[in-house]
Amino acid sequence: MQFTTDLSATVASMTHAQVEKCRKRLDQFLMDLLEPVGRSERRHWGAVYVRGLLLDGERKSIEPLAARLPEGNVQALQQFVGQSPRDWMPVRERLAQRMTAELEREPVWVIDDTGFPKQGKHSVGVERQYSGTLGKVGNCQAAVSLHHVGEQGTPPWAGVYICRSTG
Repeated sequence: MQFTTDLSATVASMTHAQVEKCRKRLDQFLMDLLEPVGRSERRHWGAVYVRGLLLDGERKSIEPLAARLPEGNVQALQQFVGQSPRDWMPVRERLAQRMTAELEREPVWVIDDTGFPKQGKHSVGVERQYSGTLGKVGNCQAAVSLHHVGEQGTPPWAGVYICRSTG
């Protein structure tokens, strides 16, 4: 929550020209990042979706997100998120390459496993298993993630794999 407050204060102190310059940089970044999703309409709604995720607001589900955007269209965003056929691996690869190039010349990679405690059993990979997060056997998902680590920071992810049970 502190980040949101600080970001709002920063944006409020920016001039209109500074905000527009930032918006153009974000648009160019998203155009490059989302190129693998194919059609220009998919790239457009992908960019709208990402801008919505970056805005203030507690709920990041489609309807509240669309309500915060001037061009927010609930149906188009739902279709982009839930129904558009696409392989996200090329987008993830582009993001990882871009962030690695921006942050460090010589990358260091960390492989990490983590558990996500769950109440139900309907998500992929949920079962009773040991979780370091819980410190015991419990109902959870287990995931393995790959992170680029450096002096300048850590991108949010390079990839996440949700482990599925073999039994």
